[in-house]
Amino acid sequence: MSREEQAVARARKAFETGRSKSLDYRIYQLKNLQRLFTEKQKEIADAIKKDLNKSEVGTQLYETLGLEGEISQAIKKLKDWAAPRPVQKNVMTIADTVYIQPQPLGVVLIIGAWNYPWAVTIQPLIGAIAAGNAAVVKPSEVSAHTAKAMEQLLPLYIDKELYPVITGGVAETQELLRQRFDHIFYTGNSMVGKLIMEAAAKHLTPVTLELGGKSPCYIDKNCDISIACRRVTWGKYTNCGQTCIAPDYILCDPSIQDRVIEEVKKSIKEFYTDDPKTCPDYGRIINQRHFKRIMAMVEDSTVAVGGDNDESDCYLAPTVLRDVKPEAKVMQEEIFGPLLPIVSVSGLDEAIQFINKREKPLALYIFSQDKKVIQRMTDETSSGGLLANDCLVHYSVSSLPFGGVGNSGMGCYHGKFSFDQLSHLRGCLIKQLEMEGVNSMRYPPHTLKKLGWARFFILKNVDLGWIGRMALLAVMAKRTKVCDTYMFCSARKSSRLLFLKRKCNRQK
Repeated sequence: MSREEQAVARARKAFETGRSKSLDYRIYQLKNLQRLFTEKQKEIADAIKKDLNKSEVGTQLYETLGLEGEISQAIKKLKDWAAPRPVQKNVMTIADTVYIQPQPLGVVLIIGAWNYPWAVTIQPLIGAIAAGNAAVVKPSEVSAHTAKAMEQLLPLYIDKELYPVITGGVAETQELLRQRFDHIFYTGNSMVGKLIMEAAAKHLTPVTLELGGKSPCYIDKNCDISIACRRVTWGKYTNCGQTCIAPDYILCDPSIQDRVIEEVKKSIKEFYTDDPKTCPDYGRIINQRHFKRIMAMVEDSTVAVGGDNDESDCYLAPTVLRDVKPEAKVMQEEIFGPLLPIVSVSGLDEAIQFINKREKPLALYIFSQDKKVIQRMTDETSSGGLLANDCLVHYSVSSLPFGGVGNSGMGCYHGKFSFDQLSHLRGCLIKQLEMEGVNSMRYPPHTLKKLGWARFFILKNVDLGWIGRMALLAVMAKRTKVCDTYMFCSARKSSRLLFLKRKCNRQK
């Protein structure tokens, strides 16, 4: 039995004890996880510094602060999220209790990414814990120091049987994918995403795929170009461009290209000084393999800003490419690095056509002071998320679903969306054994009269108080020729009990 198989078996056995289903136990685990980020911040930051050259402040800003907020929200809202959710009834079910009950799925596999190794791995774990699941955590081997830190730290704070950490590379991931899970949550690229989906299909395991793509950024010539470029510069070069929702390229009118270049250059100097290599807030490309991949993209393009590089340090300065052609190498795949190509378009119509001819991106950015421009881009394109006049910040809004569409992924998470994504939303209907006369119309022999009543019962949606239910049930009883007195009393009794039950639940 492999190490991976043993870990999954232990997690399954721990889940079957039922302890993860208790709301108190879930909250206890979430509080312990939150404690990890307050007590082990230095260890977390040191590991990320070694992997990506992030500063300690940058680690808190872009990795752990958001996680602390997600955990706090989950603790505060968990009882509401996990509670039965009443739904609208039709006339046929007017006296019944009808609701959605969130249930844990079972054992979830979480495969994290290396670019924000804590944020994109622990966010789904928060959802898995909140939803009452067990979860096997597989951090990316590319961010090796962080993977080791995660393996050492998580078992000190949360249930190591329910939430084991498995480190390793491709072989270990493949072995995990041979096991049966109840859900797989993967963050990474679309090529691996397809392999994950293929492996999951063997067990009919549902998947959430948080992928990426080339997120376009359209800058309208009738906007504050200085502010637009300042925000784009921040969004692009944060984490050395290794952000799944970073603006991948700029679309703009050729008449403003020079101005855009100058404003981006000015912002680079403001954020990272004249020498970004010595700036503590400027990161590094994760490894030399990715460094070479990114450098190869520059070969057939013109560098307008930056371009300085040092392979031994995996350093590439913030770089802007001008007059980039759609067929250029840099436009054929997600960059995931500090290159910012500028592609000329004649206006909004051409920008929309350019975007729609390509795979649906994870994010789409528009900078314009014209609401009609923003609305057209919203209505006429498709992307995982859309943000006007800023970059990245929609990721921080837990009340928005974060996820892709088409080639950029499937499913979503953050806040309650994480809870729902990793829950089975079970439809429940609780019916009484009384009032059989009302049900008799559904039994054979079938007649046109019964069909007429069925149309009324099934197609008519109602939202009545208990008095309304009593009156309607009394009419139904009389029309179906059942003992009026018995039916009316039964209706009143069941409606009153339902009313008292709901009142009691509200008081709780």
